[in-house]
Amino acid sequence: RRVLCGAEYATVRYVGGVPPTAGIWLGVEWDDPQRGKHDGTYEGTQYFKCRHPRGGSFIRPNKANFGVDFLTAVKDRYGLNDEREVQHGTENTLVFGKKTVEFVGMDSIAEQQRQVRLNQLVDISVRECAVSHAGQKEEISRTCTNIRHINLSKNLISSWETVTAIASQVQKLETLNISENKMKFPSTSTSVSSVFSKLRILALNQTEITWTEVLLCAPGWPALEELYLTSNNITVLERPDNVLQTLKLLDLSDNQLLDGNQLHLIAHLPRLEQLILRNAGISSIHFPDTGFGCKTKMFPSLKRLAINDNKISQWSSINELDKLPSLRSLQCHNNPFMDTEKNPETLRQLIIAKISQLEVLNKSEILPAERKGAELDYRKIFGNDWLAAGGNWNPEKNKPSEEFLAAHPRYPSLCLKYGAPEEGELKGRQPLTLKNQLLTLTIKCPEKPEQKPVEKKLPESMTIQRVKGLLYRLLKIPGSELKLSYESSKLEGKEVELDNDLKPLQFYSIESGDCVLVRW
Repeated sequence: RRVLCGAEYATVRYVGGVPPTAGIWLGVEWDDPQRGKHDGTYEGTQYFKCRHPRGGSFIRPNKANFGVDFLTAVKDRYGLNDEREVQHGTENTLVFGKKTVEFVGMDSIAEQQRQVRLNQLVDISVRECAVSHAGQKEEISRTCTNIRHINLSKNLISSWETVTAIASQVQKLETLNISENKMKFPSTSTSVSSVFSKLRILALNQTEITWTEVLLCAPGWPALEELYLTSNNITVLERPDNVLQTLKLLDLSDNQLLDGNQLHLIAHLPRLEQLILRNAGISSIHFPDTGFGCKTKMFPSLKRLAINDNKISQWSSINELDKLPSLRSLQCHNNPFMDTEKNPETLRQLIIAKISQLEVLNKSEILPAERKGAELDYRKIFGNDWLAAGGNWNPEKNKPSEEFLAAHPRYPSLCLKYGAPEEGELKGRQPLTLKNQLLTLTIKCPEKPEQKPVEKKLPESMTIQRVKGLLYRLLKIPGSELKLSYESSKLEGKEVELDNDLKPLQFYSIESGDCVLVRW
């Protein structure tokens, strides 16, 4: 049994005498071991066992709160108990504006009103209400007919049977949160029933459930779409066979998985769109079923992945993510590989360039211009490495080493997309003096051929907004009406739109010799 003593939660491990004292004692293991005194051993006799050497105590039964039934907690939480209404004297009064009017003989109506109010409840939260059991059979289904969402987190529920006893009386249950209840789960496969037939969202955070127990219960969740399992000390996974096939979201954060290969065991959930693995002890990610440049058959529907706060130290794991066929959003803050690049903007560009279909990175949208700039910069930054590894402008001689392709698997596709980097692009960068930061650009108005092209020297840090201000002085056209783009001298025929007024010229990888096109 789970009990509450004051504000402290505990599990009963022993009931009986403790000589030489008289009477019955409860041997309890506290959730907070700092509350305890010993490990279940007293005067040389071990009465129970604790995980922590000082996590146990003996208390008298009258000091323990064994909890209340579900419906009592609901009535207490929503002010629908007889005692509470009598206490506040509200059952015989009504308020009209600022006047309180007392009615006589309304006691018979009060119960009906309470019943109506209980029947109107759809979303119920009895978090921290000391719920320990379901109560009288059918009482919940008779009283609360419209419940769809229940929050039962941090109560005194000690077994999955109690959860089932409550849920069996809620015909329309869609969302259930029973996190922070330390309970026992079935050790054998549960029989399929209709108790959770409509359940879509289930939270089992901090319940000490194992992945094996999840799979044993899962046949009873035929429509489940979201499953939250954070902080359960789950270390190993197993392949779900014919269960969890409807799952769209899985959260395994704050479980220290044995290794990244554990992910392969859940990689064939056909509808899984979101996988949350924050602080999951992952040091590498690898999809061995396919090589670089190809898409893996693993995680076929995965769109959103969160791997924040892990131990990923190699960029090769980021390369692997490009194999995921449906990945659109990635969160990867606080991993050691990010320490290899001090400039956060450069770091972001590297990740964008390495994962071709990514649309959102660390909750920030990737605009087309940002992707183009990132890919062009990546192609330029690693151009000399490409040449040194056997890359060549002549397609017949272009044979970069396997080592280079393993480190930069997207490089060949970027060369196909933008062309191989020109020799001029790969010259060593000059010191950052003001002179070297000036770009010599030709400004043309393609729709006004009579307007002669103008050559201007502009700082690469100049924002598009300031460029428009300069053009206003030249052309007398308001900046709000101007549409700018540029043609690279290295990529003939390709035009890039300068669509963000707040970005500097260098953001778009503009170089001296390029041509800025002005339209209005």
